[in-house]
Formats: sequence, structure tokens, C-alpha cells
Amino acid sequence: MILYDCKLAPSPRRARMFAAEKGLDLETIEVDLGSGEQLSELFTQVNPRCTVPALKLDDGTVIAENIAIADYLESVHPEPPLIGSNPLQRALTLELNARIEMEGLVALAEILRNSSPGMKDRALPGPHNYAQIPELAARGRARFQNFFPMLEQQLGSQEFLLGDRFSMADITAFVVTEFATWVKESIPSHCPSVQAWHQRIKARPSAEA
Repeated sequence: MILYDCKLAPSPRRARMFAAEKGLDLETIEVDLGSGEQLSELFTQVNPRCTVPALKLDDGTVIAENIAIADYLESVHPEPPLIGSNPLQRALTLELNARIEMEGLVALAEILRNSSPGMKDRALPGPHNYAQIPELAARGRARFQNFFPMLEQQLGSQEFLLGDRFSMADITAFVVTEFATWVKESIPSHCPSVQAWHQRIKARPSAEA
């Protein structure tokens, strides 16, 4: 398997952390998003949607969505379970992961892509150019103010977001938390459980993947 990666981007970091937690050492090919390499003819032959991560299997099949990559790796390498070992665990993990993506990752992307001069006319990822909408950056920042309080409520006194089991939801939330610094957002002091949780995840070897 080959993982098309970008060390600086948050989305491929999720795939790297997931693979690392599974104990997998994937071959990687770096795609330079800063120079627009994802739009090159060479890469569009791999993933016409021009996004990373993309996981190329030994038979040439390419999986190009984080959730699909995670589901595939979980299926072929079930231990340790990161999505869940029974139907209820899977459902709860996928539900929370979707909330974290929508309320955290998408909100941050709205801020960055609609305010960064380097992303002029690249307000959405993919093969097509879209103009920035400054109002969406403002809305994204307003939305993100609710993200850490949501995690604080979810955590309570638990070790991880879903109790005593580390999951894909923890990976996604951790990457969102690290990504937030790109737009000068950080865990507020009134979310001490999130602060402690972040330090626990940061100490895991996969955080360096």
C-alpha cells in the first residue's frame, strides 16, 4: 500500500495517525500542496478529486476519503479496534467523528480557506477554483467557538472521548485541535478536561506520525 501524503496538512495526518495506531508502516509519497502538485496531471491520475490522503492498494485501487481509508484499514487490520469492536461502538464512533469533522474541521477550513491570501480562488479543495467568501471565514470562527466546549462536555472525567477506549474520534479531534493553531485558536482555560486529554494524546507515539 502507498499513502499519498502531505506532512503539513491536517487531513493526511489523520490517516498517518490511524495507520500508526494499527502498527502499520505505510510507504508514503509526498504531495506538495503548497506548489499545487495535487492539481498536476500526474497526481490527478491517482486521485481525480485532487485531495490527500489517498491510499493506493496493491491492486491499484485508490481510496481517497479519510473515513473510507480508516474503514478499510480497520477491516484488514482489526486490532487494535479504532472504530469499534461491535455494532454499537462503531455507530457511536462514526457519529462522534462526523460531529468533530463538521463542527471542528469544516469550521476551521472555512476560516483558513476564506481568509488566507495564499488560497485566493481556492476556497474549496478539489479540481475546481472557487472564490473566497469573507463572510464564511467569520461564520467559521463563530462556529468554532462552540467546538472545545462540545469536547469538554463529551469528555467529562473520561480518559478518551468515548470512555476508556481510544478511537478514530480522538484522532480526528486531536488533529483538529492542532490545526486550530493555524488560525490562532487554542483550547480555552474553561475546558480543562480537553487540555488534559490533548496532552495525553500528544504523548502517544502516533502523534509524531
